Amino acid sequence: MSNDTLTNRHDFLLFFEVVNGNPNGDPDAGNMPRLDPNTNRGIVSDVCLKRKVRNYVGTFKPKRENDQDNGHTILVTQGTVINDQLDEGVKKGGEEFKEIKDKAEAAMKWLCREFYDVRTFGGVLSTGNEVMKGSAWGQVRGPVQFTFGQSFHPITPLEITITRCAVTKAEDAAKERTMGNK
Repeated sequence: MSNDTLTNRHDFLLFFEVVNGNPNGDPDAGNMPRLDPNTNRGIVSDVCLKRKVRNYVGTFKPKRENDQDNGHTILVTQGTVINDQLDEGVKKGGEEFKEIKDKAEAAMKWLCREFYDVRTFGGVLSTGNEVMKGSAWGQVRGPVQFTFGQSFHPITPLEITITRCAVTKAEDAAKERTMGNK
């Protein structure tokens, strides 16, 4: 695997299609599709696009040949305590250094080498660890940056009522079915 550094800016355009689906629900609107109220175009947040990349890389990551190769582990995953990972970065990356700035730089390099998403998208690494907190090495700007995505055509979100032939609670057994929204 190559460790070449990107030296130039690269812009690209990503097209994807969603039919009868919701690519990025809005938690402030009952998980309905995000919508630009002025244009009625659907919106997909940059965070959603990064999550899709993280999930793909986490699922299909290549085998690591040795410890010096870049890792493809994902830092931002459900259930991860990020400060624990930062502590591990300081221990493994900067344990041989005495000066705080040297420890912070070594920890940042270790975190970038180990975690695909830190290396790719950047991240705030100064959230709790005393070595990283307040350090210039606690901020990583990644070479891949996303903006909000927008649908090509206006969309019309639909709330569809569905039924289920089973009930959840015993006291609802006489109803024989329940209703919900999708």
